[in-house]
Amino acid sequence: MEAPDSVLTVTQLTREIREVLEARIGTVWVEGEISNHRLQTSGHQYFTLKDGGSQISCVMFRGSASRSGARLTDGVQVQVQGEISVYEPRGQYQLVVKQVQMKGQGGLQARFEALKKRLFDEGLFDQEYKQAIPKFPRTVALVTSPTGAAIQDMLNILTRRAPWVRVMVFPVRVQGQGVERETIRAIEMLNAAEQFGLPRPETIVIGRGGGSIEDLWAYNEESLARAIFVSRIPIISAVGHEIDFTIADFVADLRAPTPSAAAELLAPDVSELKRYFESTERTLSKRVQSILDHHEKVLELTAKGPLMHEPEQQIRQAEQSVDDAEVRLSSAIREQVRSLSDQLQDRQQVLQQYHPRVMISEAGHRVQSSADRLRQYVEHRLVRLEDRLRARADLLRHLGPDAILSRGFSYTMTTDGKRLRDAKEIKKGDKLVTKLQRGEVTSIVQ
Repeated sequence: MEAPDSVLTVTQLTREIREVLEARIGTVWVEGEISNHRLQTSGHQYFTLKDGGSQISCVMFRGSASRSGARLTDGVQVQVQGEISVYEPRGQYQLVVKQVQMKGQGGLQARFEALKKRLFDEGLFDQEYKQAIPKFPRTVALVTSPTGAAIQDMLNILTRRAPWVRVMVFPVRVQGQGVERETIRAIEMLNAAEQFGLPRPETIVIGRGGGSIEDLWAYNEESLARAIFVSRIPIISAVGHEIDFTIADFVADLRAPTPSAAAELLAPDVSELKRYFESTERTLSKRVQSILDHHEKVLELTAKGPLMHEPEQQIRQAEQSVDDAEVRLSSAIREQVRSLSDQLQDRQQVLQQYHPRVMISEAGHRVQSSADRLRQYVEHRLVRLEDRLRARADLLRHLGPDAILSRGFSYTMTTDGKRLRDAKEIKKGDKLVTKLQRGEVTSIVQ
């Protein structure tokens, strides 16, 4: 048997298989049922995705799992997006999952996000349009199923917390066809309750228990959102569990995480109110008693005072005090008038001293004086400059080139005007110009 030309190691073969799978298939969407789900302490999740005919191993690393937010458990039908790869140590191909969505939620989620953005852009979620929820309502309306667990929870809580509140239950379907139509009709009828001989509720609660996105989809309909928005009665949305969000939650005046929480938000707890009123009663009693004690002491001191025993003497002393005060007031007024008069005279003198005519006259004198000094300074300066100029001119005449040439001297330069100081600067054949006192001589170097 001939030896093969090349033999691959298991690792090499596995690596080539991985490269072929990754290049050939790449990123795909796969639908199936989760089984053998395992969450590691590292945050990575491992599971098998299967259908009736096959299965594939999947891994979703911690970063993708945290961004997805999906709760994966065995038996859940999902659609996952990922890349085909090979786990080389076991030579097993697997799907590295990047995104997860529940089966059937892709289109619904897209519709939800599109409607949410459009209504947000229209301003239906703006806080300025939210109505305040009354703190002490007398009548509230619960728009929900009359047979569900949500209505029982809300009634139990309201009975315990606020037994004085009148509760109106408007029965509607909370699942299936026509949920949004019945809920819209309930909102419209409650807003016109007086026309039907019913008390007008001060708050409306739209509620139901949790469920899948399909179960809650009626509360994502645009028609219901607009009915909630135009309602003149404040509306609390209590649809689903804490993690469930619907369009109704965003457009309602208040969102409660659960129907039970909505019942707690409707009215204060009677026991808490009782404690508050008892505390207020004690505070008021102490305050009233303190005021009464104060006035009692005032009356007691007044009864023991001299006004009760010697009223005429007290009146005479008071009249005398008034006379003394009148004298002191007259004296103080006269003194004040004298002081103000002195201040006025001082101000008048200052005003006369700084009157515009005086200020202008003084300024004119200062300007004239400054002009005279400036003129004298300029004349003196011109004389000095003239003397210096005359001396410089005389010195220039004695030391200048013309004076030197007049004494019989001359100087030689090249034809381009360069003065010669050294015979080495010229060569045979150069043309020179010799400058005399009168005229010049041209020569050629021999």
